[in-house]
Amino acid sequence: MGRKFDGVLLVSDFDNTLLDTDTPLRLGGEVPPLSEKNKAALRYFTDNGGLFTIATGRALSAFLPYAPLVPMNAPAIVCNGAALYDFARGEYTESLTLPAKVHPLAQTVLDRFPALAAEAYHLENRIYLVQPNAHARRHQHVTHVDVTELADLALVPEGLGKVLFEADHADLAAAHDWIEAQPWRAEYELQFSASTILDITAKGASKGGMVRRLAEKLGVSMAHVYCAGDESNDLSMLLAAAEGFAPANCTDAVRNAGVTIVSHCSEDAMADIVDILDRRY
Repeated sequence: MGRKFDGVLLVSDFDNTLLDTDTPLRLGGEVPPLSEKNKAALRYFTDNGGLFTIATGRALSAFLPYAPLVPMNAPAIVCNGAALYDFARGEYTESLTLPAKVHPLAQTVLDRFPALAAEAYHLENRIYLVQPNAHARRHQHVTHVDVTELADLALVPEGLGKVLFEADHADLAAAHDWIEAQPWRAEYELQFSASTILDITAKGASKGGMVRRLAEKLGVSMAHVYCAGDESNDLSMLLAAAEGFAPANCTDAVRNAGVTIVSHCSEDAMADIVDILDRRY
């Protein structure tokens, strides 16, 4: 006899969906632990045949400290959909890296908008920082990951999963609009992963695209794939899923996308989702 959640895949964003990291980012202090209620719910889901994993905008190095604390039993999506990492095998199984020509293009963005900082996520577990600002320093505080500071993005080695820009939202919005008008824009994915973070990934490198690849690898029908997220960069997977869920702290863009709203990320949102699936299956 099959188990309750056999053939069901649940994929969750990490920051501000599974865990509240916005509060320490804004106010300082440490990231809180994953709640016992969320952990118990996810263990119940996986113990009964369900497949659970994370889809994060973080580089692998920034997620590694948390990975042992999250009851995942499927490969994780990192760098906003640029790569799939199998923790059981200790290796990437899928990746879509940025072409080398993005380095000077991204540097032109920094040159034109000096209020922006840029982090470049290399798939060999390295993060490079160019033109640091207060947002980048706060981001470092939350992720606790060492970075290598360089004077120019052209100096960053090839093999990037993504480049992210950090600044006040108004400055990022201006940079976003300028990038949208450039002839090279169509060759990349461009999306906000937070109000102060704007990501560039390779064409086709999105959470939604990688969720589809993961489901195919696992032999799971998209009719039984469920996703949770709070930000614009989560929309591609929320809309690809049989049902998308969002914590009450989600952005208006997510709220207006027809998702099912559950508790705030600091109030056991994942437990709410597992409860809904428990009643469904």
